[in-house]
Amino acid sequence: MDATKYAAGYYLPPKQCLAWTKKDKPDHAPVWCSVDMRDGNQSLVVPMDLEEKLEFFKTLVKVGFKEIEVGFPAASETEYEFVRAIIERGLIPDDVTIQVLTQCREHIIKKTFEAIKGAKNAIVHFYNSVSVVQREQVFKKSKAEVKKIAVDGAKLVKSLASTFDGNLRYEYSPESFTGAEPEYAVEVINAVLDVLEPNKDNVVVVNLPVTVEMSLPHVYASQVEYVCGAIKYREYVSISVHPHNDRGTGVADAELALLAGADRIEGTLFGNGERTGNVDIVTLALNLYSHGIDPKLDLSDLPNLVETYERCTGMRVHERAPYAGALVYAAFSGSHQDAIAKGLRYREERGLHRWTVPYIPIDPTDVSRTYDADVIRLNSQSGKGGVGYVMERKFGYVLPDGMREALSYACKDISDRDHRELKPEEVLAVFKERFFLRDPIVSVTRTRFVRSEEGLTADVFFKRGDSVTETTALGNGSLDAVSNALKQYSGKNYKLEVYSEHSMSGSGSRSVAAAYIGIRRDDGKIFWGVGTDTDIVHAGVEALLSAYDKAFEK
Repeated sequence: MDATKYAAGYYLPPKQCLAWTKKDKPDHAPVWCSVDMRDGNQSLVVPMDLEEKLEFFKTLVKVGFKEIEVGFPAASETEYEFVRAIIERGLIPDDVTIQVLTQCREHIIKKTFEAIKGAKNAIVHFYNSVSVVQREQVFKKSKAEVKKIAVDGAKLVKSLASTFDGNLRYEYSPESFTGAEPEYAVEVINAVLDVLEPNKDNVVVVNLPVTVEMSLPHVYASQVEYVCGAIKYREYVSISVHPHNDRGTGVADAELALLAGADRIEGTLFGNGERTGNVDIVTLALNLYSHGIDPKLDLSDLPNLVETYERCTGMRVHERAPYAGALVYAAFSGSHQDAIAKGLRYREERGLHRWTVPYIPIDPTDVSRTYDADVIRLNSQSGKGGVGYVMERKFGYVLPDGMREALSYACKDISDRDHRELKPEEVLAVFKERFFLRDPIVSVTRTRFVRSEEGLTADVFFKRGDSVTETTALGNGSLDAVSNALKQYSGKNYKLEVYSEHSMSGSGSRSVAAAYIGIRRDDGKIFWGVGTDTDIVHAGVEALLSAYDKAFEK
């Protein structure tokens, strides 16, 4: 590898343009233009067929795109037929504008106007490359000759516009903008604008494409700011950006461009596009959303949107793709799980509206993801916080701290041994196997309690095999009395270390109670038991016997 053969292919503005650095975020959403049907489709190994395109187009409309680039109709008959299909079948809502792309070449521009005949609202997007390398290596033309291509294209588009019955708008792109001298790009843009004559009834889109990423995002922002301040008719020009992702910073390019004065963004769902992709509109929109800005797109059902995208395009949304990836809300780390679980509980207890949960930038339920299935995921890296969260939210068990830790270690062992993630139902099965009373050596057949000035006396009938023994003991409560009776009956000594209880479901006399007990043997080891019953006393006795059974009988 020889880095010396690479040098910057971009050009800084002739003056410092850093006003955008004084802003921390946009104050509103941009105009969105989806280019999935054109730029995205042409990048697929197997382009979408007509029916897939129609489904995808309807999906974009449902999401809320008001401007959709539907193709390059002069490029192929398939492209042409799709544009005709959505027009002739009346599939374009009145508030949606279709956009079509064309080079600045006469026969292509004419074919493009034929394709959009009958559309109510259309944007004709024409372009030519203005970069230094394209001028020198591809076209072998001077600056003046390249500018003439743009001007001639604008004149033809404007003349043909008179033949169009609907509402027509113009868009011009100086392709490879990032590889051109900014002042030359402005010269070409102004020459085009002079032909198109923008005004309040004729707002022209000027698109500044990052055809190839060549610089850090802040350089692009400065280029955009320079153009915004140097072009004519700025009041009647919508500055659009179309970032690609060659350096992996397409989202940053777009966000900084908005701070620099851009009004509009062209991109695709999940960043599909030529080479390393276009800017990801889903990420951009939800980044705005996470800052409290309405993106004006409906992304409330991301799982369904991902499914449609993957089925129609044959592409895959990566598991770690921002917001939409299958694992982006998942926490496997024990410390992360603990913080998330506490954050969710904190928010719920205080009835908070504002979202401040650690590690999760937006509420997963806003995009149709769930806490139980998506947020806390359990494997060998997970901790007691995650296990406790799953048991409480999924199954209603509020485990005491030590029991959560014991259960987490049991689950870790299984995950580590089998090299896999554990599903919530598997965690529940481990919980029941480890802590519930199963085939006890000693059981209780009956209890009777009498309260006196000394406390509560319990008559407890213990059964071992076929033998039933009545034992009487005093305690400060029902569970303490039964525990003392058990010590007296068995001759075993232990300390009742932890006891907690709660109602699990229902209300009134039929609600199910859960009891949790931890007993500590004389050697310091602690053993856990769980019991559930409609009678809290019975639930406590079951939990005590389960802990005792594990400590002394098994």
